[in-house]
Amino acid sequence: MRLAAVDLGASSGRVMVGRVGPGRLELHEVNRFANRPVRVAGTLHWDVLALYAGVLDGLRAAGRDVGPLDGVGIDSWAVDVGLLDADGALLGNPVHYRDARHATAVPGVHELVSPADLYRVNGLQHLPFNTVFQLAAMRQLAGFGLARHALLVPDLLAYWLTGAVGAELTNASTTGLLDATTRQWSTDLVDRLRLPHELFPPLRQPGDRLGELTADVLAETGLTGPVPVTAVGSHDTASAVVGVPAESERFAYVSCGTWSLVGVELPDPVLTEASREAGFTNELGVDGTVRYLRNVMGLWLLQESLRTWQSAGLPADLTELLHAAAREPAFGAVVDCDDDRFLPPGDMPARIAEVCRETGQTPPQSQAATVRCILDSLALAYRRTVRQAAELSGRSVDVVHLVGGGARNTLLCQLTADACGLPVLAGPVEAAALGNVLVQARAGGALSGGLAELRTLLRATQQVVRHDPTPCQEAAWQAAEDRVRRTR
Repeated sequence: MRLAAVDLGASSGRVMVGRVGPGRLELHEVNRFANRPVRVAGTLHWDVLALYAGVLDGLRAAGRDVGPLDGVGIDSWAVDVGLLDADGALLGNPVHYRDARHATAVPGVHELVSPADLYRVNGLQHLPFNTVFQLAAMRQLAGFGLARHALLVPDLLAYWLTGAVGAELTNASTTGLLDATTRQWSTDLVDRLRLPHELFPPLRQPGDRLGELTADVLAETGLTGPVPVTAVGSHDTASAVVGVPAESERFAYVSCGTWSLVGVELPDPVLTEASREAGFTNELGVDGTVRYLRNVMGLWLLQESLRTWQSAGLPADLTELLHAAAREPAFGAVVDCDDDRFLPPGDMPARIAEVCRETGQTPPQSQAATVRCILDSLALAYRRTVRQAAELSGRSVDVVHLVGGGARNTLLCQLTADACGLPVLAGPVEAAALGNVLVQARAGGALSGGLAELRTLLRATQQVVRHDPTPCQEAAWQAAEDRVRRTR
């Protein structure tokens, strides 16, 4: 089968083409395009029309490269929504999750439903940009009354491609309005939060056929129909976890990109008060699984630092900076990656220096030292999160799979192995696109079996690099962890 995987990240999108069959899984990129947020009148938006144009360009390129396509699947980041009116028209570009507006709705939501009550139903880590808070903030806007459907980004793009309205389950589970146990929209939460029920469309399971590319899309892309569009794990982390080449259930994963999603795969949610207080989330995965994880700030810290240095005319070659960072002393300075000050765009090196001064540490004195501070701090966050996930879930962990763009960062991979005291298997880099393609291929009959069988194919076809922990490192990492804990 020849399948197109649309994989949208916070800084770029791409269309990949997979060729899949028994014993075969190949993937190559046919189009990559920027994902540049736009600030208008003080509000940060996604330029979703530009993203859609990039998707169409990618499908056109896929047809030129490989000929007729056997399917399309879409995955992206979570939580952000576009509102459609009664005619199916988009009421405005989705607001970016990093916009400050969302957090203004948090107190009002918690007045109606306490944080503990929310968690017992949705099982989500409290993040001030979860969809539930976004919708509560939108409710104050004049145009909100015109909305008939709220579609997460991959559902919105699928609607434009097929004309079909729906909500894919793995991404819907990030909204805060889905019951993590019943795996259905929580009518109780929707009622208590005074939201219109019609906003929440029918749920779709990964593997469901959403529809086919419309005649307009076929004409725009030059593709020959019919081309089915299949629901995959449309939350990119759900697809990335499908793309983890694990041999047994005793693994943790770090899906490492702009965000790092760190956790374990479980059959059931963990809805205890201890889990809520630790900030763990229960997002739904493919084949009835639960992605029990915490969001860690991720490579955003490094990306924003590079952008700041580039804007200032300073050298910002990542490869050179990583080589220099490897020569820097370990733990010169460490910070809590999840400090809220690191969430918005801005001068990240200056913020890191500010946090260091506040916590009695000498700020990094060079770009390389700043990079080393970021990577040491990320590895500490991974260590803490992997161990908490294992403890709270009762799931033993023998190995950490690090997938996504961070798998290319060999220094981060080695630091993660040292911090966790466990082997780190790095790769595949394109785990989300691979998971996307695998679910499509199974739905189309080219593959069969469950996650174990899909992962067997991954191990047979994808490159993974092993990083073993350096001996006798535990005391040093524990001391660094204690330093961070004292500053939290």
